[in-house]
Amino acid sequence: MLKLVKPAETDWAKIDEMMAEWTASGEKIVPYSIRVCNYRDREQYLAVFEAEEQGIPGFVPATTYFCLDTERDILVGAVNIRHRLNESLLQDGGHIGDGVRPSERRRGYATRMIALALEKCREMGIGRVLMTCSRDNIGSAKSIRKNGGVLENEISSGGEIVQRYWIELG
Repeated sequence: MLKLVKPAETDWAKIDEMMAEWTASGEKIVPYSIRVCNYRDREQYLAVFEAEEQGIPGFVPATTYFCLDTERDILVGAVNIRHRLNESLLQDGGHIGDGVRPSERRRGYATRMIALALEKCREMGIGRVLMTCSRDNIGSAKSIRKNGGVLENEISSGGEIVQRYWIELG
């Protein structure tokens, strides 16, 4: 079973293990919020998440959750939920950013993490959720569509084609 937990609620060793794996892979860690500062400095790391929820100047308020597989007691990824959109997020970014650690991909975790994040959006009063992904990221697009995402359009951003999906929460 998967559960979204705030960084302060999880065992620090689990965060360290997931982040060390991701760093060793050489891949970009997503969502951005979990790599914004040094995860090994626990006090600073947690302070950034707290500040993010309150709203850091120049950014919209956002909440980050790690995704805990309760049966195996490991973190499989993370989601970042932006409470509202600014112009930049409306174009390329959306309400939810998500990422699954390299060793846990292609097991359906992204689809389930998005579903849990959508429940959090509902609780926050967000009725219509925008998610974006690179057109080349077929797995992300599938996970978004499985959660009700409807492709609105594709745009060019930073040299790549970005797909913009809307999910109606009702």
